[in-house]
Amino acid sequence: MMTDLSDVESELLEKLPKPVGYRVLIAIPEVDDTYGSSGIIKSTKDQNHEHILSIMGRVMATGEGAYADKERFPTGPWCEKGDYVMFRANTGTRFKVDGLEYRFINDDTVEAVVDDPREITRA
Repeated sequence: MMTDLSDVESELLEKLPKPVGYRVLIAIPEVDDTYGSSGIIKSTKDQNHEHILSIMGRVMATGEGAYADKERFPTGPWCEKGDYVMFRANTGTRFKVDGLEYRFINDDTVEAVVDDPREITRA
């Protein structure tokens, strides 16, 4: 289960680097420290592994060139700010701001828009 990022403060948004070109800025939700409703606590190693290999994130911003190529994206953008999206594990440039992880990914790296990321787990 992931923590909801919908209440990210505007102060934090101002601190985030702005994506350029065809990059998309993704916020990676924090990983729960227990295994579901069992209450069994995950090891730090398991939490870190799950976080690094995350396949889900929230779109925070897009660069000016993201989805601008009409030949590659004839139907328009695949996602927009506020969407939860799915992408491959180990994708993008990882960095932290105020303890939260973010990634820059390429626009064509988005594989799906997800209505409720809490319903999906990495296999």
